[in-house]
Amino acid sequence: MREINELTNKVLGLAFEVHTELGAGLLESIYEACLFQELKEHGIIVERQKKLPIHYKEMILDDGYRIDLLVDNQLIIELKSVEQLLPVHAAQILTYMKLSKINYGLLLNFNVPSLRHGIKRFIV
Repeated sequence: MREINELTNKVLGLAFEVHTELGAGLLESIYEACLFQELKEHGIIVERQKKLPIHYKEMILDDGYRIDLLVDNQLIIELKSVEQLLPVHAAQILTYMKLSKINYGLLLNFNVPSLRHGIKRFIV
């Protein structure tokens, strides 16, 4: 496993590359597909639309949630393409982190003129 700061910096660099190439205004799924491809091409272990089962009482719900990108089993990336990030978006990634027991997350909003205005980091 990579050191988390190195991994986060690499992911952000590739996210900036995707945003520079495509600009703002596309669907979230487009940015997700492109970032997924960039991560794979750079030798980073990544899973796309990773199922996150929900344990409720004595049941396991397989269709609970899907993590947009899970990087190296230690960093959750939740992508958005919205006018502005809202508290519900932060709550969403924090819930994913809690349920998966993963301590690091990035919330990336690609619908901004400069991606640096669309980045939120989370550590729990």
